[in-house]
Amino acid sequence: MLKLSDRKWNSFFLSDVFTISAGKRLTKADMDKGNIPFIGATDSNNGITNWISTPNASADKNVLGVNYNGSVVENFYHGYYCVFSDDVKRLHLKVVKDNKYILLFFKTVILQQKVKYTYGYKFNGHRMERQKILVPVDEQSNPDYAFMEEYIKEREEQLIQKYREYIGKNTQTGGGTETP
Repeated sequence: MLKLSDRKWNSFFLSDVFTISAGKRLTKADMDKGNIPFIGATDSNNGITNWISTPNASADKNVLGVNYNGSVVENFYHGYYCVFSDDVKRLHLKVVKDNKYILLFFKTVILQQKVKYTYGYKFNGHRMERQKILVPVDEQSNPDYAFMEEYIKEREEQLIQKYREYIGKNTQTGGGTETP
């Protein structure tokens, strides 16, 4: 079992690890109903605030969307094609190919910074670039992307196994929803 405590950690600026791209303003008046997820600065529904048919230059996929307005620092992995509001930045890894598991690891790391940003101290574009995050590193003191990926894959498999055990127990006992 992989353990976070067994790793050496170092801090990096977000801009050292990611290319950070802006979303694009799209007003309600310019939105047409459709089946493309529109990502806004919310803390729920994986960031989806609308479904549109009007893509723009912010269309992206396999990306981490990080709110810098609204529900600041909240972030979601988007493995699917979607369009981003101008209140959400798109983060792509610089050194390795974007990967669901690595991006999910960073989702939690970035979310650790949420307590710092309040009404009086905004998480603007410049602060996002200069925000330091703590990540596990390899022998050369570079972010250990392979460890991050394997760690999240292992956690996912553990959750799937727990779910299977739960379903198996409830199937054997008749679902546990007997009425008296």
